[in-house]
Amino acid sequence: MRSAKDFFRPLAVGAPDPITEVPARPSRMIHFFDPSNPKMAAKVPDLIGTVDVLLGNLEDAVKADKKDAARAGLVEIAKATDFGDDTQLWTRVNALDSPWVLDDLTTLVTEIGDKLDVIMVPKVQGPEDIHYVDRILAQLEAKAGLTRPILVHAILETARGVANVEEIAGASPRMQGISLGPADLAADRRMKTTRVGGGHPGYLVREDPTAGADGQPDIQGARAIHQQDLWHYTISRMVDACAMHGIFPYYGPFGDIKDVVACEDQFRNAFLLGCVGAWSLHPVQIEIAKRVYSPSAADVAHARRVKEAMGDGTGAVMLDGKMEDDASLKQCLVILELAERLSANDPALAELYAPTATAADQA
Repeated sequence: MRSAKDFFRPLAVGAPDPITEVPARPSRMIHFFDPSNPKMAAKVPDLIGTVDVLLGNLEDAVKADKKDAARAGLVEIAKATDFGDDTQLWTRVNALDSPWVLDDLTTLVTEIGDKLDVIMVPKVQGPEDIHYVDRILAQLEAKAGLTRPILVHAILETARGVANVEEIAGASPRMQGISLGPADLAADRRMKTTRVGGGHPGYLVREDPTAGADGQPDIQGARAIHQQDLWHYTISRMVDACAMHGIFPYYGPFGDIKDVVACEDQFRNAFLLGCVGAWSLHPVQIEIAKRVYSPSAADVAHARRVKEAMGDGTGAVMLDGKMEDDASLKQCLVILELAERLSANDPALAELYAPTATAADQA
């Protein structure tokens, strides 16, 4: 068993010290691009400043004969691009059981480790996967002379990973967050859906039957149905694991690019449950994620009113006919902290969230 005193010591001589707290940088949308695709690569400079995270994808959606080109393309893009303060550069490496992942890690860390903020690891099964990546990254960081550690993000896309999610979340000081990977998870669980995220019309609850003309339940009569969320349990468990260990939970991909309404619903469900962002697979999903994962002006204004009304934070007050107490204040402080963090990088949101002058202030 590793001593708690050693947890924040480097795993390799010369590696940077592990962090003690994950930086709370905006990451409302993790926008994927294929570095082996010249058209996608050419669009990267235009996306800087408009998305919170740009992720060079090396894994799924990149064909086997394009793996080397994708890796080389990401290196070229990173070296040629200034990502500024508002856009992070992430990558998703190949799975740990693939023949490409070792080259992914050794190449990216030694050549562009100073540009990479986060490495996303797919199909994480348990804490041992994170320990493996943790040690290799420390060795490579020492070799490259990096002064800050590269963080690690796990994708939850196997049943075993879900069963071990608490241990995964706390496996290393490098852990930045966890994303739900619904497609691979559905396959691993043998779920009977072929959709990439979102609900399913067959997963529903049905209203009880009303009485027919004979006074008996009319089983065949019209009855309202409500589609349910296939991912509610998994997202909730992931959020709890991340909150327990001080890292960030994310919704993953929504595959039906054309169904922007359902995409927004799924993103918002995850946001309300505690997720801080989602993946965007197409430019149309960038604005959806930005809108959903930024609190509304009304919510920010209400949170500010509750904070002001609560004074020292103890007791309870009545506000607009509703009771607000210390628990309400804690909820409101979450909203205000997020609004403050987003406003620091987005002038439009700063203006939207600015306190409105009251009549008394103007007098």
